[in-house]
Amino acid sequence: MSKRLFDLAAALAGLIVLAPLLAAIAAWIRLDSPGPAWFRQQRVGRDGVLFEIIKFRTMRVAGADTAQLTVGADARITRAGQFLRRSKLDELPQLINVLLGSMSLVGPRPEVPRYVACYPPEVRAIVLSVAPGITDWASIHYKDENALLGNSADPERAYLETILPAKLAWNVRYVRERSFWTDLRIIFSTLAALAR
Repeated sequence: MSKRLFDLAAALAGLIVLAPLLAAIAAWIRLDSPGPAWFRQQRVGRDGVLFEIIKFRTMRVAGADTAQLTVGADARITRAGQFLRRSKLDELPQLINVLLGSMSLVGPRPEVPRYVACYPPEVRAIVLSVAPGITDWASIHYKDENALLGNSADPERAYLETILPAKLAWNVRYVRERSFWTDLRIIFSTLAALAR
C-alpha cells in the first residue's frame, strides 16, 4: 500500500470515527473562551511550499495568531487549551490537512517560516523533501518541549541552539530510513507515549 493511500484511508476513517469527539471539543472550546474553535497558522511544507495547518484553538484569540513559541505556563493558554495540549488532542484537526494532501500522518513536524529559515541548507533540502507529518520521532522524544523551554532562562535561544538541532537530526534520520513499517512504528510509539 502506498503512503498516500494509507494516509487517505486512515485520515478519512479517523475523521468519521472521531466526528463526535471533534464536535464535542469544538463546542467546549467555544464555551470556554470567545473565538473560533479552529486555529490556523502558516507552516512550511514539502519543497518549501507554504500551507495553513489546522489545529484546535488552545489560546485566547488576542495574540493567538502571533504565537511562534509557547513556553511553560503561558498565560494565553485557555483552560480547555491546557488539557488539549497535554493530551495532544489539539492536533486532531490535522487529519483534514492529511486529506487535503498538505500533510501526512507521519513525517517531520512542519515549522513556521521563521524557524525554517534557521535550518542549515543541506538539512533543509532533506527535511523538506517529504511531506510534513502529524507525528514523528522528534515529537515523541520532545513531547515535553513546552515544559523544557519553560525552565530555560532564554527559551528562544534554547529552542534554536538545543532543541531544534536535535529535532532536525531525528527528521533527517526519518527521511533516510522511512518505510511503511517505520511509519507504523512511529504511529504506535506515539499512541503509547500519549497513553503514558
